[in-house]
Amino acid sequence: MILDERSYTLKPGMLPKYLTLYESRGWPVQTKHLGEPVGWFYTEVGTLNQVVHIWKYADMADREARRKAMTADPDWQAFVAEAAAMLDKMENRILVPAPFSPLR
Repeated sequence: MILDERSYTLKPGMLPKYLTLYESRGWPVQTKHLGEPVGWFYTEVGTLNQVVHIWKYADMADREARRKAMTADPDWQAFVAEAAAMLDKMENRILVPAPFSPLR
């Protein structure tokens, strides 16, 4: 199993608008292809104007196949086109659970 941690830093003042757009247009198509996330958050302290979500995959091939299907979906493409103007920075990390991790 791997975890895909994705962080998006939004332009100042864009968090409420992004959350509304994502909930109505991004969430339905993303969960259709990727399944339920491990978690989906926004920051309250620290780096502000940031959303962080974590997705679980069996392995890199599973991740690649599901993300490929999602990026080909016209509904996802429409969401990305609208959301891109709100973003300042995007980052992601692939995390591998340690042998003793409760999440494996």
